[in-house]
Amino acid sequence: PPSGLAGGKVAKVDRVEWKVVADQQTAVNALIAGEIDFIEQPSHDLLPIVRNDGNIKLVDWNPLGNQYAFRFNTTAKPFDNVKIRQALLYAFNQQDFLQATIGDKQYYKVCKALFVCGTPLASDKGMDGLLESNFAKAQALLKEGGYDGTPIVLMQSTDLQVLTNLAPVAKSLMEKAGFKVDMQSMDWQTVVARRAKKDPPAQGGWHAFITSWVSADILNPVSTAFLNSSCDKALFGWPCDTQIEKLRDDFARETDPAKQKAIAEAVQVRWTQYPTHIHLGQWYQPGASRKNVDGYVVAPASVFWNISKTGK
Repeated sequence: PPSGLAGGKVAKVDRVEWKVVADQQTAVNALIAGEIDFIEQPSHDLLPIVRNDGNIKLVDWNPLGNQYAFRFNTTAKPFDNVKIRQALLYAFNQQDFLQATIGDKQYYKVCKALFVCGTPLASDKGMDGLLESNFAKAQALLKEGGYDGTPIVLMQSTDLQVLTNLAPVAKSLMEKAGFKVDMQSMDWQTVVARRAKKDPPAQGGWHAFITSWVSADILNPVSTAFLNSSCDKALFGWPCDTQIEKLRDDFARETDPAKQKAIAEAVQVRWTQYPTHIHLGQWYQPGASRKNVDGYVVAPASVFWNISKTGK
């Protein structure tokens, strides 16, 4: 039998056609009219319309959901200073980001646990007082870190609906904490190309951007790519911390679940001291399907084996 991305992969339909429909309302109208069978990521603000149609069902194909993340460029001043990065751990709160982007509380969750709430390694260890928009504390850390007013180049993705509203929220919270922010809007492909550059932010580089991870990718210290702190070998942002790397190695070598949990908590505590990124809350994305299509597999990504269709 199928099991996530493993198990049996039985093709039950002759073919699967992908149709790119840029406008969400157009896509929903096509689904209601029976012109298409499935929308992988319907806009959250249109879900009430979909939910009220008797011929359509919502499909919870990824119950673990996703996690938003603010990524620092730790090689670019002032984010080379941990005090400046820690200031954002106090300035941010997850609710503002989730409400501005997802809106419907049944599809998001405020969660301080770095390794995703509802999973074995979830913990609030070290998170007291963080992600609560304590601007006084954030301002004190900026002063302690010697922030000189350097504008933070924040890249905003504008063509992916689940990301578009995140950067404006970050800009507002950062400014309340005392940062100057230069938010630069661009499509996601430009963000992807630019985040690989180590040029100075004022010369085509960057300080920060916001993205999202599938929760299945970030359930432990090893798989969470933004925790990789191996300097030039790390993912874009290039954090460099021997303590985090030692703990990640310890986790990989440990086989006792209880000891793994303790190591994961130690990683989370060290991350509060040396932030590599900031998690901005969990969110969930149901698919929308015609009711005559069945067999959807629960997995981190939508797959089309085991799916069957009756009638037209």
